[in-house]
Amino acid sequence: MTTRLLHHADVTVDRNCIIRRRDFLRGVSLTGLAAGMLGWKDLVSLQADELRRRGMSCILLWMQGGPSHFETFSPKPEHANGGETKAISTSVPGIEIADNFPLMAKVMQDAAIIRSMTSKEGSHPRATYLMHTGYSLAPAVKYPAFGAIAAQQIQHEGLELPAFVRVGNLRGTADGGFLGVEHDPFVLSAAGKLPANVKPTTDADRYRRRLGLLERLELSDQGGAKQEVADHLKLYHRSSAMILGNQMKAFDLEQEPASMREAYGSGPFASGCLLARRLVEAGVTFVEVELSNWDTHGDNFAKVRKLAGQVDQPFAQLISDLKQRGMLDSTLVVWMGEFGRTPKINPKGGRDHYPRTSNVVLAGGGVRGGQFIGKTDESGAEVADRPVTVPDLFQSFCKTLKINADVENMTGGRPIKIVEGGQPVAELFA
Repeated sequence: MTTRLLHHADVTVDRNCIIRRRDFLRGVSLTGLAAGMLGWKDLVSLQADELRRRGMSCILLWMQGGPSHFETFSPKPEHANGGETKAISTSVPGIEIADNFPLMAKVMQDAAIIRSMTSKEGSHPRATYLMHTGYSLAPAVKYPAFGAIAAQQIQHEGLELPAFVRVGNLRGTADGGFLGVEHDPFVLSAAGKLPANVKPTTDADRYRRRLGLLERLELSDQGGAKQEVADHLKLYHRSSAMILGNQMKAFDLEQEPASMREAYGSGPFASGCLLARRLVEAGVTFVEVELSNWDTHGDNFAKVRKLAGQVDQPFAQLISDLKQRGMLDSTLVVWMGEFGRTPKINPKGGRDHYPRTSNVVLAGGGVRGGQFIGKTDESGAEVADRPVTVPDLFQSFCKTLKINADVENMTGGRPIKIVEGGQPVAELFA
């Protein structure tokens, strides 16, 4: 019997048995045999298939500053508060969104809009913290970001990359909190290149010997810094697993065809969305990509139009790309900011902070697309139907990602639930 391997198509075992390449990869164990037979792309493909079967992932597109609901996904063209923003039809009859998002309008069958988000936090730092943790800022407890919770609860075993990655100039957002430094995010200021300082300065064996020596030295002389030593070693071991593994190229966008990079568009946010897909494909649990400057106190319409131009194409492409790859059902995509903007235009042509109502857009992860949930009154000033609170939203995240929201973590001898109160938004899953 002769066996031959075709580089890009099928694996032929004999004349009567033809196996698709991906099916062949799934049948090969992640052992030395696989490592000897397969290249990096095949290993990543195999590992990612295995990881995706074990659980869910989440991509958070964070709009820092508080995007106006009027100029995004709840336009009010018939009311004076709507200003110059027009509404456009979408792929779903009866759903209109702002004309700033023509490409998102084409994929609305895969997205759900919550138009009735409401909270009481109108300060950027406090509202950002609330929308990242589900809890209000408190001096006595350092709550973990939801990305850290997801990493703790559903992190894929065997992952060499960080389970929680942030991309962008995210300042003042929550981290691992009381879960510890091992759940802090791996932060990149921008996507597009490999992270800095991730190439060992010596060969792998010598590096491991040095790491072992460091561990022995630190453990032999801890003094009163036992926790600090433990945290330090956790960071070193996590970092070492990443830089010595096979998956670092997931950060390299040059591995993508030019056509795919063009499909996502240009600019840092577009690169961040493409990177998010690559990281989730490689098994990363939670990726947050930020676009700032939504704090439009002046010249609101022009600024939002420019910001939406950076978001529309990569957001729509991310949804389409995940769907085409069979990853959308296992990947929750969330678009949101810390609050909405005031219904009335101020003297500077801007909108001010307004937590009483805002938008959230969700796609994938089992969420039923092609719908909007809740609504505001004709002026856009008040929630008129189906208010959704922050705990409700976080309960929905947990339901989608198969996380038990009632799980309690201990800090200072006190049990704290992942989400306190609220109910999942049932319409998202109907």
